[in-house]
Amino acid sequence: MTRPFRFGVSLLTLDSGPAWRAKCRHAEELGYDVLLVPDHLGWPAPFPALVSAAEATTHPRVGTFVLNAAFYNPSLLAREVATTDALTDGRLEVGLGTGYVKREHDDAGLPFGTAGERVTHLERTIAELDRLLGDPEHLPRAAQRPRPPLMIGGNGPRMLRLAARHAEITAFTGAHQAPGKPEGTLALVPAEELAASVATYQQYAADRPNPAELNVLIQRVEVTQDRRAAARHFTAQDIGITEDQALQAPTLLLGTPTQMADQLREHRDRYGFSYISILEPAMETFAPVIEHLKGT
Repeated sequence: MTRPFRFGVSLLTLDSGPAWRAKCRHAEELGYDVLLVPDHLGWPAPFPALVSAAEATTHPRVGTFVLNAAFYNPSLLAREVATTDALTDGRLEVGLGTGYVKREHDDAGLPFGTAGERVTHLERTIAELDRLLGDPEHLPRAAQRPRPPLMIGGNGPRMLRLAARHAEITAFTGAHQAPGKPEGTLALVPAEELAASVATYQQYAADRPNPAELNVLIQRVEVTQDRRAAARHFTAQDIGITEDQALQAPTLLLGTPTQMADQLREHRDRYGFSYISILEPAMETFAPVIEHLKGT
């Protein structure tokens, strides 16, 4: 059965309380289903921002996209999650990742660790969230039982296996560390590499009783009558893929709103991506695409 589309917008900037709430209401008016907040130093703190977003709106769910698990003690995170879920009347979705920017850990005075150590901490965090939030005696109580839906974002085999075991939503970023660039600098992966990640995940998830929802983060949305010219201009910025690859990449939407809608239908058929996330700068540009796809 084909999943209907859902659309999320990752909100990156906070100017003032009234401006934040107005932006959240506008996102709801544009048709977004989920209001998301990332987890980077210098950007809004996720949990209070999500509580405010839920208070300002009526229908959208709210979520982290994604928490840097290395920033959190698992028991204290369980308290944050339960409190936020209760205050948002059960509208919370919890996105979790390992974190990938060493500089942020240094600035916070926290160990960065190896990639393997960060995944191990994420595994322990998930186990504790399951244990604590699934305990009917745990206080505070989350509104959703046994816990809010969990999204796990990542592309490596160990992360994909973890997502297959635990996540209601699996997120594919379609990007990786750019070779030879400062840590935290991402390069896009071509369609065939992303397809291989999805295929690996599906192998790990073959025994799931209920298939997870698959998410993809769109890195750029550009309205144009000339897709190839847009791809040529974008790839000139050294993003890790060629012009031809950019035209096929699920993380880029180039064309008219109708063409973008067709691309997303094709990507849902090929990869299973039904939950589409975009970044705040594209919030207005992407809205006509939602109109084409809402409810399909």
